[in-house]
Amino acid sequence: MVNSSSSELPRRVVVLGTGGTIAGRAASSGDNIGYTAAQVGVADLLGAIEAPDGVMLEAEQVAQVDSKDMSFAIWQQLARRCAHWLAQADVAGVVITHGTDTIEETAFFLHSVLVPSKPVVLTCAMRPATALSPDGPQNVRDAISVAATRGAHGVTVVCAGAIHAGVDIQKVHTYRLDAFASGDAGPVGYVEEGEVRLVRSWPQGGTLPVVKLFGATEVQWPRVEIVMSHAGASGAVIEALLQAGGADPLRGLVLAATGNGTLHHALEAAALKARDAGIQVLRATRCSSGRILPKAGDPLRDAGSLTPVKARIALMLELLG
Repeated sequence: MVNSSSSELPRRVVVLGTGGTIAGRAASSGDNIGYTAAQVGVADLLGAIEAPDGVMLEAEQVAQVDSKDMSFAIWQQLARRCAHWLAQADVAGVVITHGTDTIEETAFFLHSVLVPSKPVVLTCAMRPATALSPDGPQNVRDAISVAATRGAHGVTVVCAGAIHAGVDIQKVHTYRLDAFASGDAGPVGYVEEGEVRLVRSWPQGGTLPVVKLFGATEVQWPRVEIVMSHAGASGAVIEALLQAGGADPLRGLVLAATGNGTLHHALEAAALKARDAGIQVLRATRCSSGRILPKAGDPLRDAGSLTPVKARIALMLELLG
């Protein structure tokens, strides 16, 4: 917990709401899966949460959506609002309440476009706000503790007492409260009774800041699709994407590859055809841990340790830049 002497001016932690299960409601307190997400405002979520000593909380509703429906427009607005609040001298950090389904994508996006010297902390819940024993309030309180920690920086995700780097976080379970992991890297640290215990360094910012994201106009996001390699795969999906054309033509393709970046031969042939037609193609492994180890002669570049959904974001930002 952050302690502050009475002579110090209060520091603010700004909590940006986007909806999700953490803001969900169900008809019964015993129903943890039949709820409607994004029903409770972020100011109401903060109502019963006590701030750390010397810290004031401020709430702002940026969006109110089920995170399965997260959009590029909301990402752009989040990036703008984070940049705005982080620039305020008295703001210690920013917390974002988010749904669990796509929190790893939003976290990776913000990690890629922000280089914050202060913390940006996403948090979530696996149970709705109306649950008999909701996990959201504790997760929000832990996230605020991280955001108020002096010296903290970078984009992280806090859930079930663990602090994950935004670049590493993955949802690995459909139901349990401790639904997240950080692969080979492991958590950055833990929150224990309001105290932050680090086990490795705070994450740095990404290397692909896209200045146009912070402007007043909406960005025209390049279309990048994900196609999975599997037993019996063909090139039919890629062929269909190439033929679609229209007002929003395909510009990038991420292949969710098996093992160390391997692809079914028919899928690889179609991907090479797409590459020769000017489409940017990137391989990412389906495996939840590890990275693709490149070898001489690989015809298609790889995304290293990035999952397919993160590789898609990285490729979109590359094309946008």
